[in-house]
Amino acid sequence: MTDKNDIIKKRRTFAIISHPDAGKTTLTEKLLLFGGAIQMAGAVKAKGERRRATSDWMKVEQERGISVASSVMTFDYMGNTFNLLDTPGHEDFSEDTYRVLTAVDSAIMVIDAAKGIEQQTRKLFEVCRLRDMPIMTFVNKMDREAREPFEILDEIEQALALDVTPASWPIGMGRDFLGCYDLFKDKLIMMGKSKGDRPDDGEACSGIDDPKLDGILPDWAVAQLREQVDMARGLCPDFDQQAYLDGTMTPVFFGSALNNFGVREMLQGLGSYAPSPRPQTTAERVVDPTEDKVSAFVFKIQANMDPKHRDRMAFARLSSGHFKRGMKLKHVRSGKQINIHNPQMFFAQDRETAEEAWAGDIIGIPNHGNLRIGDTLTEGEDLHVTGIPSFAPELLKRVLPEDPMKAKHLSKALQQLAEEGVARVFKPLLDSSWVVGVVGVLQFEVLADRIRTEYNVPVKFEQAALHTARWLSAPHDKIKEFTEKNRANVAEDHDGDWVFLARNAWHLEDAEKNWPNIKFLAVKEQNLNAA
Repeated sequence: MTDKNDIIKKRRTFAIISHPDAGKTTLTEKLLLFGGAIQMAGAVKAKGERRRATSDWMKVEQERGISVASSVMTFDYMGNTFNLLDTPGHEDFSEDTYRVLTAVDSAIMVIDAAKGIEQQTRKLFEVCRLRDMPIMTFVNKMDREAREPFEILDEIEQALALDVTPASWPIGMGRDFLGCYDLFKDKLIMMGKSKGDRPDDGEACSGIDDPKLDGILPDWAVAQLREQVDMARGLCPDFDQQAYLDGTMTPVFFGSALNNFGVREMLQGLGSYAPSPRPQTTAERVVDPTEDKVSAFVFKIQANMDPKHRDRMAFARLSSGHFKRGMKLKHVRSGKQINIHNPQMFFAQDRETAEEAWAGDIIGIPNHGNLRIGDTLTEGEDLHVTGIPSFAPELLKRVLPEDPMKAKHLSKALQQLAEEGVARVFKPLLDSSWVVGVVGVLQFEVLADRIRTEYNVPVKFEQAALHTARWLSAPHDKIKEFTEKNRANVAEDHDGDWVFLARNAWHLEDAEKNWPNIKFLAVKEQNLNAA
């Protein structure tokens, strides 16, 4: 019998974060390729015979060449089981990313070598920091014109207040990019020797002064490599695993995901240094992954993964225990028992029935509307996972069906999409139409696309004279009094929580001043009711 602790120790559950177009989806593909999960890597903007990126499976993603929903992919590599959660790069879909980051133990930050740290990367990094999450950095696109490695390391250090240590060092850049020197393993890895999807295994060296290097590299490259590595070692601290695990140090890998270069080294780095499943905080106590009893929480709902069947899948992260198919678990919010007889493991949209799963794994539970984001499943104990956010939307519009006869269908579609977390949906007390709230303009387009293609309801969005929404938190009698006096500006969200719809900034300020006993929340905990 394999030791339970040993199995859990070999789990690596991680996400990839980056600014749009830094090469995140390409890197995801190449990690899967190395993990043996796919035979040929796809391209995001695939033409003709070239495959679509495995992680971009929704129709709208394939049409637009961007990732809008997070994907889950599981694969084995060198004795470890990796659970990779790909996340949307586009900032209009950042809320999905925030929630995904609650379900992982570490992250890879992808940086474009020419552009350095961009706005969205910084935002996502801050979320990781709140959770003290260990981060590895992959500086991508070294085969194009790029900034100097020292400049990039300095920017990471200054902008993100992280200690940096190079795990590899690039030799040249752009057209002159020859490969990298692996500083952790003292290996020279040449790009030119890589064949197709198989990178060069590398030449073992006895340090940077090994005469071998002189025989392999041009004179300019050897001289530059030695000088820069000496300088880097003088300026940067040595790799400290504990500092990395504490989230204060990031090892930096250089490479080109498109050319499969540097990806393998980073995957090996994840296997060697990244944390196994970490304890999970709940409102009641901290759950240790090695506990015998199963507990899990839902961090994502995805509707219509299989267009042929109107299915909805709840993605749950196992916090502890050894899950077996057919288990009965308590759905803490409703107090009911759920028999999980058809759990799924994922490979993007491909999936297979999961006979078992361990702490750190992600399973999909077919969901008929009873599971929501933030819900906890346990073997009996009442636990409420904390830290799964829901953000107040910054843009609000009314949504109407083009065919008034389809109002009922629209209501169902909106409810499902709200449970998926792709938008906030509000039902005003005094208005028959729905109000939809999102973070970015692109979300309206994607929503209209999805409601039309998945639910067969063409819709139009109309401007609503609304500035923002705030959840109300106060004793029940106070909220009742407030809603009665402000009926024209109050709505319910899909969870049944009360929301104040403010017409402008002054309107919100005025309400806050006149009702000091009520909290107007811009963020609510997903499974702990605002009211």
